[in-house]
Amino acid sequence: MNADAPSSFARRALGLLGARLALVGLATVLVWMLSRGFDPSAAFPPSPMLLSLSLLPVNLISLWLVIRLLRVDGQTLRGLFAPRRGVGLVADIGWALLWIAVLYIPFVATIIGTMWILHGANTFTAFETVFVNSDAASVTSPVWALVLGVVAVITFAPLNAPAEEAVYRGYALSRLSGIWPRSLAIAACSVAFGLQHAFFAPTVDAMIVYVVAFTVWGIGSSLIAQKQKRLMPIAISHFVVNLMTSSPAVIFPALQLAGVI
Repeated sequence: MNADAPSSFARRALGLLGARLALVGLATVLVWMLSRGFDPSAAFPPSPMLLSLSLLPVNLISLWLVIRLLRVDGQTLRGLFAPRRGVGLVADIGWALLWIAVLYIPFVATIIGTMWILHGANTFTAFETVFVNSDAASVTSPVWALVLGVVAVITFAPLNAPAEEAVYRGYALSRLSGIWPRSLAIAACSVAFGLQHAFFAPTVDAMIVYVVAFTVWGIGSSLIAQKQKRLMPIAISHFVVNLMTSSPAVIFPALQLAGVI
């Protein structure tokens, strides 16, 4: 890292976080407007599958921005994810599976707790409406849904995890942690991570839940990344989760075409 002023590091880190949020918001609106051309009644936001597709340019631009910023400091993107000497990929996969379990416990607890604050005794009944938007823009043809679903999984899972980890836990957190108190740096990056997911929420209540829950996930991921001093294990965890959440975009259309559902 060069001898640039601390304010420059903070400005670049915050600028990267702001750029990522703006790109996600813009992509969400654009894909919704495009889908409205096919279905004028399509509600905002679009379906998760369409949102996954919209993140392809966002993730590519995010990685490009991180690469440029790292180059200013004499670093590389590969350096962010390079395994620590003496630690193999198998070990990183093992850590990743452990971190999935560790992160999911507070994540799920936060979802249920936030829903309880919003809906009280009707929490579990409200799940049926809070996280479902039947009017969201989607693809009705099973054939096209399957094709786009395959494209979404192929482009989303492998790119989204490294792009988000490079932005939030790689560049921004490392720069802010060297300038601000550690807790403030983690909070800033984690809140930005949570706010990003507001664009994917199907309802207003879901927006609140998503922001809070993904902020908690961001805090856990930040603590893990700083503790292990490398991104690869948490990036693998992120990839597995993204793969699990995007795979229904392929599974359900395939089942429809097979006549199972």
